[in-house]
Amino acid sequence: MSVALMWEARAVEGRGDDLLAWARAQELSGEPLRRETFRAPQDRVLVITWWDASLDAELPELAEPSPELVTRLVHRWRFESVEER
Repeated sequence: MSVALMWEARAVEGRGDDLLAWARAQELSGEPLRRETFRAPQDRVLVITWWDASLDAELPELAEPSPELVTRLVHRWRFESVEER
């Protein structure tokens, strides 16, 4: 089974590059199958990691950045892969 973890944060205005650099520098305690980092309007940063695990498995996740860097708490979601038809 494959699980994707999504981590999304919105930077304080003008700090998007700082948040992106912070997210890229974060190491996880395990090695995901794949890791991608995205940027979006309004200084948002999204990191998706894929794991060979069950939906409820204990998996390493990115931490919360410092409050001076973000406008709100990080949003996190877990998704499990489903077979396409």
